[in-house]
Amino acid sequence: MLDMRCMRKNSSEVKQRLENRGVNPETIDELLELDQKRRDLIQKVESLKAQRNEVSDKIAFAKRQKEDASEAILQMKQVGADIKSLDNEQTLLDEQVREIAAHLPNMAASDVPVGPDESANVEQRKWAPEEYGSRPHALEEASWVKAHYEIGENLGILDFERGAKVSGARFLYYVGDGARLERAVYNFMLDEHRQEGYTEMITPIVVNDSAMFGTGQYPKFQDDAYRVEGLNQTYIPTAEVPLTNYYSGEELPSEDLPIKFTALSPSFRKEAGSAGKDTRGLIRLHQFNKVEMVKFTKPEDSYEELEKMTLDAENILQKLNLPYHVIVLSTGDMGFSAAKTYDIEVWMPQQNVYREISSVSNTEDFQARRMHITYRDADNKLQLVHTLNGSGLAVGRTVAAILENYQNEDGSVTIPEVLRPYLGGQEKLEPTPHH
Repeated sequence: MLDMRCMRKNSSEVKQRLENRGVNPETIDELLELDQKRRDLIQKVESLKAQRNEVSDKIAFAKRQKEDASEAILQMKQVGADIKSLDNEQTLLDEQVREIAAHLPNMAASDVPVGPDESANVEQRKWAPEEYGSRPHALEEASWVKAHYEIGENLGILDFERGAKVSGARFLYYVGDGARLERAVYNFMLDEHRQEGYTEMITPIVVNDSAMFGTGQYPKFQDDAYRVEGLNQTYIPTAEVPLTNYYSGEELPSEDLPIKFTALSPSFRKEAGSAGKDTRGLIRLHQFNKVEMVKFTKPEDSYEELEKMTLDAENILQKLNLPYHVIVLSTGDMGFSAAKTYDIEVWMPQQNVYREISSVSNTEDFQARRMHITYRDADNKLQLVHTLNGSGLAVGRTVAAILENYQNEDGSVTIPEVLRPYLGGQEKLEPTPHH
């Protein structure tokens, strides 16, 4: 949620910055007009209430003096009726203001590239294992390179057909070594993040509507959510929702900041509007595992913490020896709640392209305002914290990247060294008989 005071004071700057995010400036004019009407009404109601108090004092005085108070009583009734009518009008205006404000995205930080879509994203840096020498990627010349879903099916470790039979398209079973590899990947991630000072959590995977509103998924993206029928509850699209809402409505001790959480959870997304995109494989599923990182920080530290969180996600890819690059998203490609986002994209040899595997964002005080998460600054004034979130990483996409980057010509897959202790020392995935 944006700060209404800031919008009133700097309306032309706010209009410009939100136009960069696809918001029509007229929407802001409409919002400020409604807000002004609402504030005028509040003043009217306050003065009527003062009048009512005055009249009621007069009535009490008249009664004590045994005088006729009928005129004052009539006046009192009229004032009461006026207050009630204005209160109803104010409730309506409150709702209209809230409805428009709830659909406005966060304003982008000043150093975010301005542009309509991903074409304006800017690459920050690239990383590849040293042994690749001058080649950016290991398998770019190999003619036998297969897609991760073919490798998984050939090894008998990914079963998309039975996933579709039981649940529908974009669901799957991990089988045998596939399930063990997925578990190894997320345990490795959680252990790394714990060493970086994140507190590990297991969160609820069903949340109420106010939690979804708090992180900015509702009301705008309700169509993409898996709702629990008959209840105001939703299966989480990411652990960011329960992790960030953990402190909703609370004041945090400033000496505890920054606070860092990590959690593995399943994530559920309808993927509305992605028809025909990545229909095969692990890239775009309705249910997938993700290790999430969340931070609560003081405003002056949040951008430094954003850089650190991005490095925490990169650390996982470097230890897995997977080539990637980091891009900063443009105003037109950023998520609704973000003020600045880095996407980390991992190299997928079969498609010869980088694919998103992590998104790390600073939402500044946008989510904290919706959730009322505060702390006291050095002057003991109540301030909103800044919240950050990032995938550390999307687990299925990491498995996909491992299968493609570590595949061998004979159809086997070498297991990255850092994962071997989680797999009882196993060094390779070999084809096993299909069940």
